[in-house]
Amino acid sequence: MANVIYVLNGPNLNLLGLREPAIYGTDTLDDIAGMLEDRARDLDLEIDMRQSNHEGHLVDWLHEAQARGAKAVLVNAGGFTHTSVALHDAIKAITTPVIEVHLSNPHARDSFRQTSLVGQAAKGTIAGFGALSYVLALEAAARF
Repeated sequence: MANVIYVLNGPNLNLLGLREPAIYGTDTLDDIAGMLEDRARDLDLEIDMRQSNHEGHLVDWLHEAQARGAKAVLVNAGGFTHTSVALHDAIKAITTPVIEVHLSNPHARDSFRQTSLVGQAAKGTIAGFGALSYVLALEAAARF
């Protein structure tokens, strides 16, 4: 599984394309998955893309990525980014590199979004480029 990149998406990301398009854009999660699949093919990588509105699923999937020998994990934890000690700890508990991804730039938004517990544990963060943020994170992950 060394060429697999897990792409984990948190709460409300299933509503991309409908939810606040002025902030998050009009691309759906399926559109983003297609972009990632296309680019992954060029990089000789596979994508395992998942979404859940439940924190525990994201924690379990981080553990699974480690157990299965994934090359890296891209994670857009949505609102859990700013609140989840559990995700922070799960990222710290694994050796698989984790890249935090955001469609918008949290630092240009509400003050409560400017602290990232996920980002404090991740190897790096790519944010503010819309759907391209995921592709840029994939490019970075390919280098691990």
